[in-house]
Amino acid sequence: MTGKEDTWGRSALGRFIKSQRQLAQLSQRELAKLANLSDPYVSQLERGRHNPSVNALRSIAEALNIRPETMLKYAGWLETGAAGEDADEHVDAEAAIVADTRLTAEQQSALISTYRAFLDANSTNR
Repeated sequence: MTGKEDTWGRSALGRFIKSQRQLAQLSQRELAKLANLSDPYVSQLERGRHNPSVNALRSIAEALNIRPETMLKYAGWLETGAAGEDADEHVDAEAAIVADTRLTAEQQSALISTYRAFLDANSTNR
């Protein structure tokens, strides 16, 4: 991996963490406290200035109520599943909602909540 790829990956992860934190209506300080991390560390992650540990990503995922696998995918440490495997397609749907700048943060949050509710309902019906 080149330095540019690494920087891009950290930046994408940082943007994802920041967008999820904002959707959860948390400050950096609140997220840091929930994840048992320091404020400066969370700030560095969001700005793409630090490579997080797996434990830090898991803590952040738990604090944001998202799957740890989602964080690992955004960090580039977990590849999407091949055909026939559980490809975890909802990660792409949530990312698309967050990336759509035509929606307000409140609208994004509502869409993601509704989407997750549908997924939960479908998983209990199986």
